Amino acid sequence: FSFRLFPLREHGMNLRAKPLTCQEIQAFRKSKEIMDRFIRAYKLMLGFYGINLVNEETGELERAENWRERFENLNRFSHNNLRITRILKCLGEMGYEDYQVHLVKFFLTETLVEETLPNVKRSALDYFLFTVRSKEKRRELVHYAWQHFKPQSSFVWGPREKLQKYR
Repeated sequence: FSFRLFPLREHGMNLRAKPLTCQEIQAFRKSKEIMDRFIRAYKLMLGFYGINLVNEETGELERAENWRERFENLNRFSHNNLRITRILKCLGEMGYEDYQVHLVKFFLTETLVEETLPNVKRSALDYFLFTVRSKEKRRELVHYAWQHFKPQSSFVWGPREKLQKYR
C-alpha cells in the first residue's frame, strides 16, 4: 500500500499507478490537508519499520520501543528496501528534504555504526544515499558513511581523495 501513500513522478512496480505530474505535486504541496495526511502516512510507515519521528519541524528520528522486532523484519524481507527508497524519493518531491537527510542518516547509523541492519546496508549505500536532493547534504552523508565503513579501503561510493579532504 505504500505506492498510493508515496506517489512519484516515475513508474513503480504497480503498473496501474500513474506517475505524478509536476502540477499535481505543486497542488499537493499547497494543500494543508494533503500534507498532513502525507506526514501521517510517513509516521505510519516509520512505525512499521520501528522508527519514531521525534520532531516534525526537523525530521529528527529515533528507534521506537519495538525496534528489535521491526528491525528483524527489515533484515529478513528486502522488499522493504524498495519501499524505503520510494518514501525517500517522495519526501524530496513533497519538499521534505530535511526528512530525507534524517532518514538516510538513521539507516547509515543503524547499518554502519550500530550494525543492527546488516541486510539493509547495501540499499542504504547504493540507493537511499542518492535520493537526497541537496548535493551538500548528500556529500555530508557520503562522508559520514565513509567514516564508519569497514574496511574504509573498500568504500566505493565516493572518491577517496575528496573524502579525506572533506570538511
